[in-house]
Amino acid sequence: MPNQNPEQIARDHIDNKLVDCGWIIQGIKEVNLHAGPGIAVKEYLTDAGPVDYLLFVDGKPCGVLEAKREEEGHKLSTHEDQTEGYAAAKLRHLKNEPLPYVYLSTGEITRFTDFTDPKPRAREVFAFHRPETIREWLKTDRSLRRRLNDLPILQPQGLRECQIKAIEHLEVSFKENRPRALIQMATGSGKTFTAITFIYRLLKFAKAKRVLFLVDTRNLGEQAEQEFMNYLPVDDNRKFTELYTVQRLKSSYIPTNSQVCISTIQRLYAILKGTELDESAEEENPNERKYQPKEIPPVEYDPKMPIEFFDFIVIDECHRSIYNLWKQVLEYYDAFEIGLTATPDKRTIGYFNQNMVSEYTHEMAVADGVNVGYDVFIIDTKVTTDGATLWKGEYIEHRERLSRRKRMELQDEDEHYSALQLDKDVVNPNQIRTIIRTFRDHLPKIFPDRYDQNGIFEVPKTLIFAKTDSHADDIIQIVREEFAEENRFCKKITYTSGKDRTDGNETVIEKGEDPKNTLAQFRNSYHPRIAVTVDMIATGTDVKPLECLLFMRDVKSRNYFEQMKGRGTRTITLDDLRKVTPTAHITKDHFVIVDAIGVTKSLKTDSRPLEKKPGVPLKELLQAIAVGARDEELFTSLANRLTRLDKQITGKEKMKFAEKANGKSVSQVVKELLNAFNPDVFEDLQAKVEKEMPGASPDAKQSSIHNLHASLLNEAARVFTGELNEYIENVRKAHEQRIDIANPDELLKAGWEKDDAQKAGELVKDFTEWMQQHKDELIALQIFYNQPFRRRELTYAMIKEVLDNLRSDKPLMTPVNVYRAYEAIEKCNGSPRNELTAIVSLIRKVSGIDHVLTAYDKTVDINFQNWVFKKQAGVTKFNEEQMQWLRMIKEYVVNSFHIEKEDFDLNPFNAQGGLGRMWQLFGVRTEEIINELNEALAA
Repeated sequence: MPNQNPEQIARDHIDNKLVDCGWIIQGIKEVNLHAGPGIAVKEYLTDAGPVDYLLFVDGKPCGVLEAKREEEGHKLSTHEDQTEGYAAAKLRHLKNEPLPYVYLSTGEITRFTDFTDPKPRAREVFAFHRPETIREWLKTDRSLRRRLNDLPILQPQGLRECQIKAIEHLEVSFKENRPRALIQMATGSGKTFTAITFIYRLLKFAKAKRVLFLVDTRNLGEQAEQEFMNYLPVDDNRKFTELYTVQRLKSSYIPTNSQVCISTIQRLYAILKGTELDESAEEENPNERKYQPKEIPPVEYDPKMPIEFFDFIVIDECHRSIYNLWKQVLEYYDAFEIGLTATPDKRTIGYFNQNMVSEYTHEMAVADGVNVGYDVFIIDTKVTTDGATLWKGEYIEHRERLSRRKRMELQDEDEHYSALQLDKDVVNPNQIRTIIRTFRDHLPKIFPDRYDQNGIFEVPKTLIFAKTDSHADDIIQIVREEFAEENRFCKKITYTSGKDRTDGNETVIEKGEDPKNTLAQFRNSYHPRIAVTVDMIATGTDVKPLECLLFMRDVKSRNYFEQMKGRGTRTITLDDLRKVTPTAHITKDHFVIVDAIGVTKSLKTDSRPLEKKPGVPLKELLQAIAVGARDEELFTSLANRLTRLDKQITGKEKMKFAEKANGKSVSQVVKELLNAFNPDVFEDLQAKVEKEMPGASPDAKQSSIHNLHASLLNEAARVFTGELNEYIENVRKAHEQRIDIANPDELLKAGWEKDDAQKAGELVKDFTEWMQQHKDELIALQIFYNQPFRRRELTYAMIKEVLDNLRSDKPLMTPVNVYRAYEAIEKCNGSPRNELTAIVSLIRKVSGIDHVLTAYDKTVDINFQNWVFKKQAGVTKFNEEQMQWLRMIKEYVVNSFHIEKEDFDLNPFNAQGGLGRMWQLFGVRTEEIINELNEALAA
């Protein structure tokens, strides 16, 4: 008879789990401790009564397992004393010490306590530990949690203060046996380096067996692998990968000799489910998918990867999927979890039990000089905001998305298209051109110091975020035209090659181009100056010389937007910046977001709802089924989409579909998807099990039905391989976009973000107070405030002293930011060339010399014109060569504030003959002219 009461059902579940985990179950009357390494003997007598299961490893007792019915799951802790009593009891026939390993289980919930730990504490585990694992534990006299107390003091060499704090606090968390910990570190502050440092310490000093480094995408996995390869410990002259084996998982094969495994969570799930995963499924950040299934099939115990396979799991850029769909993947392992993120939201903090061991925000990183801050420049156009209308009777160009083949068709009715339809259903080249042209025209205002010696403006390294690859291609062509530049000036940077990404999903690049090579060029070479991407380098790609982000796509996820902004926060030395941007005069101290779509104002959410929405791209449904999602809503949605597709495609295209679907037609595939959740089919499965297993327990029957249904689901999903999915996407996208050339766009606004005048006023007030506080300390301020007649004595060093003190006291109060604050609240004259000229302009304004804030170069220009006019009006007449030298002196004073005779040995004077040539041109008046110009230009 099958076991019917709750206690027996619980033991059936426990028996199955024990067997799965490598244990042999025996009754007390049939004990054979030589039958295998791990034996679980039922009802073994102790002086405290019979224990449900006594666990033997290699013939020696090592632990107990107490079974409770499922209904007891909510109060298991009340049974801990009883179970611990069995572990401490004397066993019949044996002379034993208290047993170290204690399990308490209902079959659904299992808790484990290791009494060799410093402070033994029960923790929930997915299954039981294997006998081979307990054998290894018994060989050592110190458990992992005890070894964590042996970690030596951290050596701080080569670490930033924020990294030291993160590691030290994390190790305190380990010693307190906290299962989850969260490290917040701003983008660019060295999260991965920090992680590798503490992983190295865990492997070396705590003798951790294996660490999992979990990432969002394959791209991030490759970068992490590279960082492990480059890491050199401070206490060893060998690299990390010469000391430990690091393996990035690329298939279902799991190397057991690796100390560090790098994987995406999608691949880990596929491994636990025993399915293969196409690499394309690892290219997209799961956080950005519109489609999220309500559930995915639960993971099951995998003897090739037992729960104790990893001791620690490091979750890089931990995103919402870890506490939604994929949470079960992490909870499968009996491991500490460490989250790394720059932008934690409430749910992230909640998942990690509010154990944020380190908090290092972007503002802190900017204050420390680890990151740079940003300013926002707004571009608003009429079509971007309102859309436009395709008018009846007009011939409208239609363009196939893939082939770009064009045709003309008469518009049969007035049709308004919204801003949301732009670059998807309708492309308005004038809208793109208006944005790009406005961007081009305002770049000299945004970066006023980027002119070379010939007066030619140099475009800073700029990244444009596009909506789709089709949109990106349109942008690239228009950028090249508007900037009058060659192909290499503007390139697309993507990750996947050989696929089209017309709807923002897959990627296409020009034939023969290596995306990694293009990215390397963008990072290290002069060209390209502008890169366009959909989302390939939204996270995790380091391009330090990047100074400008142009958003032409909106983003709804707050975390994703923060990560995209993080591309610009990286610091870089002036020498390294000049290698790719030669006109840079100062080190990168900020970057600029150019918002041409309203991304800085649009509503951002921490997550998206899990319910399906009609607008979910087909590609995301295909990806979901490819990574193992098996819920009914997914199958139904996909079946409906394929049914519509079947009506749209040609007979030839249907034949091609069948070739890639193992001979199945679209309608057959649809039928299998629908049958997978058809109640009649499910009843047939139940009838089959009842017929084949008449005497089995209900639990066994239910398990068989579950397995048959899973096989049915997997069979329906089997055809959706990368090749078929790509074909479905491409054949669907052969439909056309309409090109609107009849509606020119109109610029509504272009300027710095000025929404918060109060904030700007506060910044101006704070700067004025700082100046007042230091006017008697700093020589330059003493001159401006108290002895303005001595302005001719100002030197570069004096102005630099003011700037250095301001940066030290108020890192966020950069002169350029203060200047822009003034622009937000009052009329100003010109824009500063750089931080030094900005601070001189601000000092003149605050000290009362100038009533209107004026760019210093404009002040010098006016003073120079006045001085020359007075000279020319008198006896003195300057020839053209003399004027050329005077202009050189004027430009030198703009940047250096003062000139001495020794300065004529420097550029640009030395190339023209230096002080000797000056004497030849001006004779005995040379010193007089130098002194006069120092005084006149500083007036």
